[in-house]
Amino acid sequence: MTEQPTATHPDQDFLRLDGQICFALNAASRAFGGLYRVVLKDLGLTYPQYLVMLVLWEHGELPVKDIGQHLRLDSGTLSPLLKRLETAGLVRRERSTEDERSVHAHLTDEGAALRVRAAEVPRRIAAATGFELAEVLDLQTRLNRLTAALDAAVPREAGEA
Repeated sequence: MTEQPTATHPDQDFLRLDGQICFALNAASRAFGGLYRVVLKDLGLTYPQYLVMLVLWEHGELPVKDIGQHLRLDSGTLSPLLKRLETAGLVRRERSTEDERSVHAHLTDEGAALRVRAAEVPRRIAAATGFELAEVLDLQTRLNRLTAALDAAVPREAGEA
């Protein structure tokens, strides 16, 4: 027989799995991942590749370091993504002529053209949520606030940029 939470043990409710915001966010993220896998299949992109393409469609040519900052990814994670996009003919990487340590990513014509086909992706994802547009925008605002608060709560490591 399991002990039920009482007034003398109020913290027990907070230790239930279904009471964990991190679990709810993780479950939602996994569900989104499954949906994106299906929706992006026709584009030949994985979800992380799609995020890279979103950044390049929005900003054009960028140093790889800047793409990583937009996506909150380190170069060890981002480099293989860019390599696969380059192999697929969607992106071209080039060393900077001003600083040979810096690599820039550019959309190819094929990568730029893929944007037209990708325009349907956000509509399909939004429709799958069953939320009204205002609810989606409110959720996004709240998640951005949550991310900022969590970023501020985590001390930065020494030497971390």
